[in-house]
Amino acid sequence: MLTVRSRRAALAMVAAAGLFGTVAVPAAAQAADAGARHHRTVDLQLLAINDFHGNLEPPAGSSGTVREIDPATGRPVNTPAGGVEYLATALRQAREAADDSITVAAGDIVGASPLTSALFHDEPTIEAMDKLGLDVTSVGNHEFDHGAQELLRLQNGGCHPVDGCYEKGRKFRGANFNYLSANVTDENTGEPLLPPYWVTKSQGVKIGFIGVTLEGTPNIVTAEGVKGLKFANEVTTINKYAAELKEQGVNSIVALIHEGGYPASSVYNYDCGPAGQGISGPIVDIAKKIDPAVGAIVTGHTHNAYACTIPDPNGVPRSVTSAASFGRLFTQIDLKLDKSTGTIVRPSVKAENHIVRRTLPKAEDMSELIARYSKLAAPIANRPVGYIASDINGRGSSDLEKPLGDLIADAQLEGLAPADKGGAQVAFMNPGGIRSDLVYKAAGSEGDGVVTYGKAFTVQPFTNMMQVKTLTGAQLIQLLQQQVSGGNTGAPKILQVSKNLSYTLDMRKTGADRVLVDSVRLNGAPIDPAAKYRVAANEFLATGGDGFPALAAGTDKLVGVSDLEVLVAYLGAHSSAAAPLKAPAQDRIKVIGPGSDID
Repeated sequence: MLTVRSRRAALAMVAAAGLFGTVAVPAAAQAADAGARHHRTVDLQLLAINDFHGNLEPPAGSSGTVREIDPATGRPVNTPAGGVEYLATALRQAREAADDSITVAAGDIVGASPLTSALFHDEPTIEAMDKLGLDVTSVGNHEFDHGAQELLRLQNGGCHPVDGCYEKGRKFRGANFNYLSANVTDENTGEPLLPPYWVTKSQGVKIGFIGVTLEGTPNIVTAEGVKGLKFANEVTTINKYAAELKEQGVNSIVALIHEGGYPASSVYNYDCGPAGQGISGPIVDIAKKIDPAVGAIVTGHTHNAYACTIPDPNGVPRSVTSAASFGRLFTQIDLKLDKSTGTIVRPSVKAENHIVRRTLPKAEDMSELIARYSKLAAPIANRPVGYIASDINGRGSSDLEKPLGDLIADAQLEGLAPADKGGAQVAFMNPGGIRSDLVYKAAGSEGDGVVTYGKAFTVQPFTNMMQVKTLTGAQLIQLLQQQVSGGNTGAPKILQVSKNLSYTLDMRKTGADRVLVDSVRLNGAPIDPAAKYRVAANEFLATGGDGFPALAAGTDKLVGVSDLEVLVAYLGAHSSAAAPLKAPAQDRIKVIGPGSDID
């Protein structure tokens, strides 16, 4: 199955199959087998991003910074980064000196997006990706937030089935880049939802890109979002299609995987040390099992930054990279393609992350795009809904208990506590659902400390409906234990809790033992295993998402308003210009031993 490429963006200065009349320039001879033979090679540059999440405007607060070492002091500093106006400029500049360049991504280009993109069902982000020259991307879990049909609409075009077109005379044309989903199949037909791979040429050499999302997508997306779909193992799928590509004479292969790892350092250009010993997480095992014919692996999902080498099944180092998230970084991967064998010359692969600095000139076409959609969104986005005294960190917090997580859980408890709203006695919030910080500094003309609807939406963009369920005390304890056991053993997901619940986590222990059961208190009293408690959570979490089957087992479900509505109501009720809301004290979860941002 040799897929037909839709295009290679002209601004990428491509030299594929003579499309733009570019003459291939042979690079210096490369010893592909430790000096035994010499082949002519050509140079190909890959520019990679991941987890953009519709962040057209520069992400605010700590979510909009990158950790780097200050050359003057040798100490780590946080540098402001990101924004599609700067990303477009950075990518265009990177292409200028390249013989050939292909721009790729590893999923979650859209989904969980700020209001400027999300209000228009992420059409602005698709348009922006086309303008900056994205060629191909794997599908991420967030591309399934609104179901398979919406993903297909983003690829193929057409107005939204409910909201229609947003501007008179403008019809959404769909993505001009290629979405790939090799391991996502229709459960009835077994056919891939989207093409499994994309093949193009670089200066006469065929190169194929295989795209997969994480096998565990159904555990972190609503059931409706993945209805009718199956998600296969990443390694099995990539190896299957790598073999198919090789049969077609495509011997240069790159994998785009929406799954990632956890590097030992938060510095943006961390190389993971010898043999990739400085990185953990699912991508390590995946990378070690993927067919050696795959010459480079571009990853995502964990929002971390790394440019590693991890041994392939033959023990040969192979490039594995990730460019953090939100367009704050891009990865430059330099390859040499052997014109005789059509393979990627593995020792030649060099990968480096680059910061998208806000000192770059803004790309005018991106500024115009943002201005157009911001004007359409302004009546909704700029409405003040509350006031804060300082930054309230959520996504950017490295603590297991996050100030913004506390605030959200309190808002959910207050909103769902009335008897006619569900009678909630405690509330839980999944950390991955907190998509940003609440930032004190004004984003526009609203003034410092003002929380606009747009800012609140950026924090909770899913608009998940709230649910209240009945759990026994024993199930409530199981819920806490499931944060650090079962599917969450390797990468704990610490739920954010309302102010009336407290307990101790001992991170020196393992599995469920990390929760010290005797320390759990609700309204100051121990949990009675036989008693019944009304528990509030968003619908994703309440249906067992993120590995919490104890919540899925709850009974007497009552569905309420959206999580965003209860947050907005709480901000309005508890803050004013004269009395802005302060950040919660983070005194609900006592952590013994190491704690880190591991959601």
